[in-house]
This record gives sequence, C-alpha cells and structure tokens, in this order.
Amino acid sequence: MAGIRDLKGQGHTPTLLMAFLYFDMSFMVWTMLGPLSTEISEALALGGHIMTAGEKATLLSLPILSGAILRIVLGFGVDKLGAKMTALMAQTVVIAALLTAYFMGESITYNALLVVALGLGFAGASFAVALPQAGQWYPPKSQGIVLGIAGAGNIGVVIDFLFAPKIAELWGWESVFLVGAIMAIVTFIAYALLAKDAPADIYTARPKKLKDYGKLLKDKDTWWFSLFYAISFGGFVGFAGYMKVYLMNTYSVDMSAIGLDIFDEANVKVVAGYFGALCIFAGAVLRPFGGATADKLGGIKSLYIFFGLVALLAMLNATVVLPFWIAILVLFLIMANLGMANGAVFQLVPQRFAKDIGIMTGLVGAAGGIGGTLLIKTLGWSKGTFDGYSAGFMIFAGLVLVALMGISLVKTRWRTTWGVAAGGRI
Repeated sequence: MAGIRDLKGQGHTPTLLMAFLYFDMSFMVWTMLGPLSTEISEALALGGHIMTAGEKATLLSLPILSGAILRIVLGFGVDKLGAKMTALMAQTVVIAALLTAYFMGESITYNALLVVALGLGFAGASFAVALPQAGQWYPPKSQGIVLGIAGAGNIGVVIDFLFAPKIAELWGWESVFLVGAIMAIVTFIAYALLAKDAPADIYTARPKKLKDYGKLLKDKDTWWFSLFYAISFGGFVGFAGYMKVYLMNTYSVDMSAIGLDIFDEANVKVVAGYFGALCIFAGAVLRPFGGATADKLGGIKSLYIFFGLVALLAMLNATVVLPFWIAILVLFLIMANLGMANGAVFQLVPQRFAKDIGIMTGLVGAAGGIGGTLLIKTLGWSKGTFDGYSAGFMIFAGLVLVALMGISLVKTRWRTTWGVAAGGRI
C-alpha cells in the first residue's frame, strides 16, 4: 500500500502541501454558511425576513451548486492556463465575496447573501485545481495517497464548525467572514510563492477544446464516475453543509443539556458546531486512508465496502428514532465512510483518464457538487413536508444502493479493459 513514506523522492512536496492548504482554506470558506445558518437566520429575522425551510436549504445549497458548475470552468482553466494561475484567479473572487459579506454586515439582505453564496462557489471549485495540480507530479501507483492528501483539505469544514459559531457569539456572525478573508489572503500569498505547475518532462499539458468535453461526456465511464462521486462527495458535502440545521432541529434539547454538562456552554448553537465538527472530521481526515486502501485492495472493492456501510447506516437513521449519542455515532460513521469513498473514487479516475485528468476532475467534481446540492434540498424538502428527516435519509440510502448496483455492472469490464494497463489496482 502506497504511504506517505513512499512519496519521498517523488514529485514536489511544497506543491503537494500548498494544494492541501489551498483546498483546505477554500473548503472552509465554501461551507461557511452551514455553521452560521442559525445566526444568519436570526439576523435576517430581526430585519423582517423569516427564512422558510426551503429558503434556508437554497442558501446553503447555492455555494455547492455554483461550485459544482465552476469546477468544469476551472478544470478547463487548468488545461488552458495552468493550475497555479487558475487557482489565483479563483481565490481573488472568493476574497472579494468574503469582504462583501463582512462590510455589508447586519444590513445584508437574503438576496445579497445569495450573491455572496455564488461567489463562494469559486472556493468549492478549487477541487478541480488542487487535485490535478498535486497529481500531475506523481506516478499512477501513488495517485490514491497523493490525491487523498490533497483532497483531505476538506477538513476545512471541521474548522468552520469548531470556530465559526464561537466567533459569531463573541463578535457577531459577520466577523467570521472577515477572519475568513484574512486567512484566504495569507493562503493566497503562500500559494503564490511556493506552489508550482509540473514541468513538461513530468507532465505535458494537453489543452482541450469544448468539443473535448463533449467527447468525454459521450464516454459512459464519465457518467459512472460522476454517479459514484455524486454519492460519496455529494453525501459528504451535503451532510456537512446541512449538519447544523439537522442537529438544531432534531436534538437541540439534548445538546443544550450536554453542553452545560460537558462544555460548560449554554449556547446550543456553539455546541451543535462542536458535534457537527466531530462528525465531519471523520470524513475529512479519512479521505487519504480511503485512497490508500484503494491502492491496496483496488478502488472497486473499496467502494463496495464504503458504500455498503453508508447504505445500512442511512437506512438505520431513516427508520429508527435514535438517542442523541447513537445518532452522533451513526452520523460519524456515515461521514467516515463517505470520506473514504471519496479517496477510493479518485484512486480510479486518474487511472482511467490519465490524459484528461484536468477535465475529468472538473466534470466528476461537478457531479459531486450537484449531488451535495440535491441532498441539501432533499433534506430541506423532507423537513418542510414531513417535519422530519426520515424521508430524506431513505432517499439517500436508495441512491447509494443504486451506486452499488452500478459498480456491479462495470467491475468486470473495467478490470478486463483499461484496468489491465492502468498502473495501479482497480
């Protein structure tokens, strides 16, 4: 199994670290609205706008959706302009969105927040830059661990849930956007100084035209990978973005009592952030493990394991009213397996589409963002229609089962065609 030690003497370590940092910072600001959802909702209510369950789901899902679409755009930019230039341009837009939210402050409207959410989508699109930039430097046998390390930048959402509610409590919710902007600027400078695009003797860029995107979209494997990633990453980012709303709506009484007993914290919004961070941390930190496991067992077998566990746990949460601590354990395990599935999917993609990794990262990453958008909207619909989340979890479990059936349909063909000469286990 390829491990971090095996990367010694390969690639470019500063670029790998900067890809992680850039993605970490981007993921943090991309999902910032989630842990601030209650505070923003209360601020808008003071201004006379009471958000419905549907409006709240729309606000939380919009950065995910725009990030999904922009991943295709930035994937095209990686091939045309290079990963570094594309990243710096996108990060500039993100910084502007953060500063806009801060300076508008308490006077911000729901529509203005939607515009900010669109701008934050450029942060979510960083996936289409960070992963190919890191992967370009390393051989096929190390793609699982390398892309797992770069992709573990999604731990940024854990930072959101740990600190954003507390900062909002101390200095106001708008101050979180200022802190995010400052951190984004520091990351921008570090990335500009240290990250490098792979030289031609290691990776030869093959700029693509729009028709090349169309050609890849005609390849059925593109759609299979898109489905798998819509489930794995879409599930991870969807649950992460909606986690605080779900916990506040379902377990606020439990968290209030537990917060006083354990954290000496009466603010249930902050306590919800702590428990949300715990669950999300599992998926973020275990992504490299999922990639490394796929390097050893093969991506197909790994996805069977990870998706199978997610389906069982989601159905459990949909059919049984779980006590708080059991519910947290179930959410923790769901997020852990989704995170590992993310690593497994992107152990396979570079082996199948090595010559088109920039475009494919954008296309498959877009599918992941769309999956997250649909999950948030489904959970919001479930709450608004049935005053609960059982229907939302059951629908998600059903889609995971569809993905498992898809793996069964493609595994033999993959192993006997492109998998024979892929350079790694599939």
